[in-house]
Amino acid sequence: MQLKVPDFGLIVLVGAAGSGKSTLAARSFRPTEVLSSDHYRDVVGDGERSGRTTKAAFEIVAAIAGKRLEQRRLTVIDATNVHRDDRRQWVELARTHHAPLHAIILNPGRGACLAQNAGRENPRPPHVVERQWRALRRSLKTLGREGYRHAQELHEPGEIAAARIEREPLACDLRSEQGPFDIIGDVHGCRTELDRLLGELGYEVAADESAGRWRVKPPAGRRAIFVGDLTDRGPRNLDTLRLVLDMIEDGVALAVPGNHDVKLAKALAGKKVETGNGLAETLAELEPADAAFRDRVRERIERLPSHYWLDDGNLVVAHGGLSEPLQGRTSHVVRGFALYGDTTGERDAEGLPVRRDWGKAYRGQAAVVYGHTPVGRPEWVNNTICIDTGCAFGGRLTALRYPERVVVGVDAERAYVSPAPASMRAAAAGGPNAQQSADASLDLDDVTGKLHVSTRLMGGIRVARENTAAALEVMARFAVDPRWLIYLPPTMAPCGAAEEGDVLEHPKAGLDHFRKRGVERVVCEEKHMGSRAVVVVSRSREAARRRFGIDAANAGVIYTRTGRRFFDDPATESEVLDRFRAAIGGAGWWEELGTDWACLDTEVMPWSAKGAELIDRHYASVAGAARMGLAEAERALETAAGRAAGHEELLAQARARKSAAERYAEAYRVYNWPVERVEDLKIAPFHLLATEGGVHCDKDHEWHMKRAADLARHDSVIVPTEHRIVDLADETAVAEVTAWWTERTAAGGEGMVVKPYSFITQGNRGMVTPAVKVRGAEYLRIIYGPEYRFEANLRQLRRRNTGAKSALALREFALGIEALEQFVAHAPLRRVHQAAFAVLGLEAEPVDPRL
Repeated sequence: MQLKVPDFGLIVLVGAAGSGKSTLAARSFRPTEVLSSDHYRDVVGDGERSGRTTKAAFEIVAAIAGKRLEQRRLTVIDATNVHRDDRRQWVELARTHHAPLHAIILNPGRGACLAQNAGRENPRPPHVVERQWRALRRSLKTLGREGYRHAQELHEPGEIAAARIEREPLACDLRSEQGPFDIIGDVHGCRTELDRLLGELGYEVAADESAGRWRVKPPAGRRAIFVGDLTDRGPRNLDTLRLVLDMIEDGVALAVPGNHDVKLAKALAGKKVETGNGLAETLAELEPADAAFRDRVRERIERLPSHYWLDDGNLVVAHGGLSEPLQGRTSHVVRGFALYGDTTGERDAEGLPVRRDWGKAYRGQAAVVYGHTPVGRPEWVNNTICIDTGCAFGGRLTALRYPERVVVGVDAERAYVSPAPASMRAAAAGGPNAQQSADASLDLDDVTGKLHVSTRLMGGIRVARENTAAALEVMARFAVDPRWLIYLPPTMAPCGAAEEGDVLEHPKAGLDHFRKRGVERVVCEEKHMGSRAVVVVSRSREAARRRFGIDAANAGVIYTRTGRRFFDDPATESEVLDRFRAAIGGAGWWEELGTDWACLDTEVMPWSAKGAELIDRHYASVAGAARMGLAEAERALETAAGRAAGHEELLAQARARKSAAERYAEAYRVYNWPVERVEDLKIAPFHLLATEGGVHCDKDHEWHMKRAADLARHDSVIVPTEHRIVDLADETAVAEVTAWWTERTAAGGEGMVVKPYSFITQGNRGMVTPAVKVRGAEYLRIIYGPEYRFEANLRQLRRRNTGAKSALALREFALGIEALEQFVAHAPLRRVHQAAFAVLGLEAEPVDPRL
């Protein structure tokens, strides 16, 4: 005997001791699926049976069952369950988790139960089995009323022994169907527009007069899905139903029911319903049709599942939408949400149900495509989209191509009913788009606690709870408007220590870093000694309002690598942005790249423009104290040496330390000059990170250097970055770039940055570090202190570990690219922010800040 059960749900075995429940469970289900009350009695009581261990055992069974159902796992309760009170908790548990509830009743007869119980290892007393069997007989009359609407009974011992379990997916579970799909919004009897839309989508519609039905040929491999509300309000309801039913029955289309469809089915079943909102006209159209067709309509609608769960769980189609906890499940709550959305039970001024904005809080993996509430334009909000664009109200009939996420629509022939609902009129009034409205406030839960961010480049990246707390402190108190914060740049690791000589870092170590990883070509860029700044600039104030949802006079922002506003003076920021805006226009990027905004990674010089306070409080004070103290020490030792021999070595050490302090002061002075106006700044862009429609990590670094030079030709404040392209197998090129570095650092330059020629490079050890810095000997005095080049100190520094910093840089790089890609893809701001926020969180990692 075949017993069909859902592949997800709660299966409750019902039968007296000795009826064969455990034997059937062991034969038919995986051990992890079966929760046995006897087993957990033993677990709790070490084999001792009592009322206390029984109560505790069932509490454990219920807790585990709840967790399994939460994870959408089939769960089997192996207990007698012959009393109504025992079964009640399973009904509530199934309802809580929107899981199908299925009872399998084992009733082989009183004699068989007593005989089989007697042969058990731990038999129950015969009077207990007798009592359980009588309770079972009484239960057979009440199971349906209790909520066990799906129950199968097995009688003879032979029938029980021969029973086989066959699992079936729920009607809504079409995860194996991966598309592509064309999802069509609420038709509402607009058959003329539906024909035109199907034509736009590439479906060929023809009448088969001999069979009295429509034949539809879809584009190769594609399938249509209707989101419901096929009828009412429009002029051709009968024709619409004939076409859609034929498409469904021929396997060309799927459909979920809308609330109008359900009401139509009830009316056709003879139930009393209100016939407003176009139902009366639909029934009048159907009246001349034969009874067989009306029955066909009713039966088809009644068989439609509440929603479809498709494409490995990545797509949900439901008439009114569906929150994540309800997807792939079944209950009255699921069906109600799928039909009507998340309603409050109230009515608005127009008499329509008040619905909660469930999409604003949606965080699910699956894209949810729905209709029900007419909107002026279809817009993605948190991976959900409403495609009911009010065709019957004179709007459009819309379809969504999936997985392409392309919207296709046709205009209505005319308005068949009026006025249009407020939800349609709101779009015509302008203002921020739907996603920007949803992003107006951010949810702390998205960026606090232990954070796990999925990235295209490195998979999942975790940020510890204590790091997100540190990031939140910075973001909450100092960061720019989060809508601007689409990228935070990664840290940069230094090259390994030079193996010999009196320098800590050398071009050979930087080039070897990439050579060892299988990189053949690199770009060596001048390292500017300034402060990192991200420039986000829009073409106009209107462009900033449209793309970022921010109405700001400067139509852009400049911020530090920790998200703080770079310039304290708004006028300075505005002037710099104006210069970038004009330079981009002069270079022709707006038209060439088809964009009205750009994001650039830059270095702003001098260092003192942002770090003046740091220089005064940290570096200048160290230099001043060292020179003053060592000058006094030198004079004292000179006096001592004049009086007696033996002080020469101490005097030499003091002079060497004083000279190191002088060179320390000179090292940071090189990077400082007075800034009284914008013209005193020098800003070097080195990455054009992103523009509308693209993140430019697919371009090589030479492309980015040329873009920087383009801007520099149109504004004197913007400067290019000198660079060299080096083939690592070419010894001459390696020698030339080494000489170039030596010359630059001897003249006071900071050094160079070595990057793989390609922006993103896969080497022989996986993804390659995006860049390493090779800094000059004098610049490193600022980092490691005046006396770092003394032999003992240098020997100690050569043992520094750069591996942790390199790994950190790689993770931050992947997160930065992820943030940009999410923004360019018009993802919810929280997705952008999680990646950017994670970069700031990783900055709290305990890594030597001098690296």
